[in-house]
Amino acid sequence: MIPVLVVDDEPMVCAHLRTILGSAADIEVVAQAADGAEAVEAVVRHRPRVVLMDLRMPGVDGLTAIARITAMPDPPAVVALTTFDADTYVIRALRAGAAGFLVKSTPPEDLIGLVRVAADGHTVLSPSAARRLVALSADGRERGDEARRRISALTERERDVLACLGEGLSNADIAARLHLAEATVKSYVSRMLVKLECANRTQAGLLAHEAGLAARQ
Repeated sequence: MIPVLVVDDEPMVCAHLRTILGSAADIEVVAQAADGAEAVEAVVRHRPRVVLMDLRMPGVDGLTAIARITAMPDPPAVVALTTFDADTYVIRALRAGAAGFLVKSTPPEDLIGLVRVAADGHTVLSPSAARRLVALSADGRERGDEARRRISALTERERDVLACLGEGLSNADIAARLHLAEATVKSYVSRMLVKLECANRTQAGLLAHEAGLAARQ
């Protein structure tokens, strides 16, 4: 089973998500919370594998909660929930350690599949949405310069893998594109996260966009 924590200050949203996720045989909503403080407590108590986190809530907001949760040992995958995929809060959520984001209007069948993807440790973020989010950043040029400085220590092959992360590709897809063993890709990703000081592959993918990397076809 995939234990999930739902965090939203709107009871109807929580009920809606519970109904959708509860229809999947391998997903269980173990708890819900109405603000970020409750969310942190629920993570400690219930140890979910995935947290669906609203960003705009009274009290402790989603951004603060994401930073606190992802700083925990062995944290769950935290997926930001937003009304619009161009929400500027999303950039801050990804930089705080979120594993991706979903719009609240995501179709039920897609939501279930994306929760499974997040539980497996993969990015839940479309490439087109990532590009729009980077473009919204008020300090985009400075961040681009900083991103290029950070990736300068990578080898050419590591840059290729990072560019693929920027497209949201899985390890298996990266292996197929670059003609590598999947285990080799996993090793590359692990080393890059340490080199780049990224909490997860989503942050690394966002860094790839900021640096202007494009995967080789």
